[in-house]
Amino acid sequence: MTAAMRPSPAACPACAVAPAAEALADIGAAQSGDIVLSLPTIHCAACISTVERALRAAPGVQNARVNLTLKRAHVETAPDVTADDLIAVLDATGYEAHELDPGALSATQTDKAGRDLLMRLAVAGFASMNVMLLSIAVWSGAEGPTRDMFHWISAAIVLPTIAFSAQPFFRNAWAALRAGRLNMDVPISLAIALAVGTSLWETLLSGEHAYFDAAIALTFFLLAGRYLDHRTRAVARSAAEELTALEVPRAWRLSNGEEEQVAVSELRVGDLVRVRPGGRMPVDGEVVDGQSELDRSLLTGETLPILAAKGLVVSAGEVNLTGPLTVRALAVGQDTSLHRMADLVAIAESGRSRYTSLADRAAKLYAPGVHILSALAFVGWYLYAQDLRTALNIAAAVLIITCPCALGLAVPAVTTAASGRLFRKGLLIKHQTALERLAEVDTVVFDKTGTLTAGTPEVLNLGDFSRRDLGIALGLAQGSAHPLSVSLTQAARAAGIKPATLDEVTEVPGFGTKALWNGQTVMLGRPGWVGAGMVQGTSAALRVGQDLPQSFRYADRLRDGAAEAVAAFQASGKEVILLSGDVPGAVEDLAQRVGIDRWMAEALPEDKAARVEELRDAGRKVLMVGDGLNDTAALAAAHVSISPASALDAARVASDIVLLGSDLSPLAEAVATAQKATRRIKENFRIATWYNIIAVPLAVAGLATPLVAALAMSTSSITVSLNALRLR
Repeated sequence: MTAAMRPSPAACPACAVAPAAEALADIGAAQSGDIVLSLPTIHCAACISTVERALRAAPGVQNARVNLTLKRAHVETAPDVTADDLIAVLDATGYEAHELDPGALSATQTDKAGRDLLMRLAVAGFASMNVMLLSIAVWSGAEGPTRDMFHWISAAIVLPTIAFSAQPFFRNAWAALRAGRLNMDVPISLAIALAVGTSLWETLLSGEHAYFDAAIALTFFLLAGRYLDHRTRAVARSAAEELTALEVPRAWRLSNGEEEQVAVSELRVGDLVRVRPGGRMPVDGEVVDGQSELDRSLLTGETLPILAAKGLVVSAGEVNLTGPLTVRALAVGQDTSLHRMADLVAIAESGRSRYTSLADRAAKLYAPGVHILSALAFVGWYLYAQDLRTALNIAAAVLIITCPCALGLAVPAVTTAASGRLFRKGLLIKHQTALERLAEVDTVVFDKTGTLTAGTPEVLNLGDFSRRDLGIALGLAQGSAHPLSVSLTQAARAAGIKPATLDEVTEVPGFGTKALWNGQTVMLGRPGWVGAGMVQGTSAALRVGQDLPQSFRYADRLRDGAAEAVAAFQASGKEVILLSGDVPGAVEDLAQRVGIDRWMAEALPEDKAARVEELRDAGRKVLMVGDGLNDTAALAAAHVSISPASALDAARVASDIVLLGSDLSPLAEAVATAQKATRRIKENFRIATWYNIIAVPLAVAGLATPLVAALAMSTSSITVSLNALRLR
């Protein structure tokens, strides 16, 4: 697959949505055991139809279904069709594809939580409308048996609805109490339970007031906030699972000189494995035969492929580019470097659970205060009036009017507004506390290849060559998957160059391409192989017959907005650091181009994660921005993390925020928006607190009727929502 053929990712709303039909198809196909392909470059509905059409037209394919959200294709095939056949089909269509192991993705589930919340919200909304209609009749003056009848009908609607719809609050509250702590769901659950309980008691005693409408409205408002909060981010899946799924599920083992395809799990240390061009290494091992070039960019961040020859040690996950290699396995299964990286990510991910959200911190102060006030009101009124019914009514009124609904909406209302604003800028928020953590950032760590740069080299001196030489160079380069050849092909075609007619085109793995042009030997490749001697920087040399070689010079192309993002972060007082697995010269050059003073080269994945953890232990709040396998552990270890949509699936899953476009300039604005959002959340808490200071004395004094409590609750919720909308 050449970069020239790959569609570039775009900001596409469809990328952020997970239709239930897609997810169900994803699970069903995985269970069938057919071929599963990762499609990292698809980004829109047109990509889906193109890929599905190409796959279904392939011989032996019975059906193909693409899941845009997970960027996967599940293909039902005849027994003789292999993943390599399908990858070749998609390669010719212009899409990159990698085989995934369906067994490693067994934990990936449909969005059950979202569907569950939506169903409970719909039931609560329908019930709330009906109960409000009945309440209007009571508020309008219905008395005696008529009022009692409306109350009983309301009870018949509300009791089963609350039992079903309010389960998320009851479960969370019970889990918190069992753990010996309080969260926002504890006062919410208590308010709902007391409202329903006292209303039922009032109805049994033919009382005038019932809280059924308040209880169901409270449930509906809170479920709406909970569902909005859930939908503002993608359902995070385990990055460790995604890394594991990238391990090649099958390999070609050499036994007595014969090739046989076996499951990777059957490989043992010492086995000889044949890795074909375009394939990933299934094991850690040593090259014992063959010559090629390896792309290590996703694993190490190295920009250019390295020469692979006998004696080179390779790692699982590296991509073989140009020639077949025979590798002796030195580590297999859980002992490979790729699997160790997955373990590193899983450990780093667990650190995020230590972060306490603003809502939970507020609950620690709010919940005890509300409970104490309600209990004091109950005791005081019982001692004063010697009437259990009055005391319970007032205690319930205190819980309802103190409005856990407003506090429950304070966070999701703001995060929904902020996430909408950021989505319009090309940023998708995945994690529920990502905005809060992003607002605290004081240090920004960037990866280089694929993050600050496009990950593809750019020809700098195309104008130094004649059109004749460019035509020859294009003829030699257009059939190669080497990144320098791909870049040269793109640049020459963009300049309107037509490829020269060449004969006997041969690619020499690890060195370059040679052919015959008008009887002369023409060569394009490594400067030393062509005869150009040592050349400074990244280059490829062209030699036509006996003419002196000429060199194409390359530089890693900066992403749009890279320098602007770095400058904006520095202007806001944040320290910016560059961590890269590339060689020191390339890293230093890029650091100077974008204005970063602190940088680290040749950093292994463990080094990046360790550096981020050092900064974290020193009290720094780190934002990590990266895109490769070598960044996943650092992304998971950072206080908050961002990856571009063009990143590998594992990096996107490990990150809290996904940059949908290719422009980095919105990153600094995202931090500013997060800081505003945090201020709005705190303002909402203050609004709710002041509201309670005013409303609680009324409730404690017994002046809050059910109608007043319900209206006050709705007013505070609307106020909180309007304040959140100021972010737009």
